[in-house]
Parts: sequence; C-alpha cells; structure tokens
Amino acid sequence: MDCIFCKIINGEIPSYTIYEDDTVKAFLDINPNCNGHTLIIPKKHIKDITDIDEITLKQIFKVAQKLKKELENKLHIDGLTLVQNNGYIQEVKHFHLHLKPVYKEKQSLKKVEDIYNILKATE
Repeated sequence: MDCIFCKIINGEIPSYTIYEDDTVKAFLDINPNCNGHTLIIPKKHIKDITDIDEITLKQIFKVAQKLKKELENKLHIDGLTLVQNNGYIQEVKHFHLHLKPVYKEKQSLKKVEDIYNILKATE
C-alpha cells in the first residue's frame, strides 16, 4: 500500500507526533495553515467516513477533546475548527480529522518543529 499515513504509522516516515495510543495517532501537519494544525488518524487504514467503525470514530473525537485542551493551555488558541474531508476533496485517502486552531489576533506562522517543542514541553 502506498498510503503516506500508513507509512507514518509504521515509522517509515517521521512525524511530529503529539499523541498516540493503540487506535490512533495525532501529529502536526507538515504543511500547516495555522499554528498547531494537527491531524488525528486511525492506525488501521480506513478510507473515509463511510468505512470507519463507531469505536474508532469515538476514540478520534475523544483524542480531539484532549488535544483541544492541550492546544488551549500551551498555544493559547481562542477556538478550534474540526475538518474531515471525503471523496474528491480528500487529498490522502486515509480517514483523518484536522484540528485547526483559531486565534483572535493574527499569528505569524511558526516552524512546525517550534510548535512541536512547545506542545511537548512539560509545565
């Protein structure tokens, strides 16, 4: 299979992973359009919303709730947009949920590595 997300899960491609469990992996988007742009993906290859099982979907949203709090605490986001694309608009044909932070004031885009270091820093 030539799925970039499956390669990330298998460790063939590095990622800025900020959360991982037996079911899902969450990592920073390497081409973000905002600071903290995160993707949550199931570890099992699932094409889109039509194919995903309820248990995996619940876990993805449970992790989204956890990460929202972390983004609020460490990046001081003011809001969060969740985006999940299917069909033609879906660039990678592996289910993924985008967490796109929103800020009241315009933010300059930081390097992904810098955002990763902020999120991984202990308080």
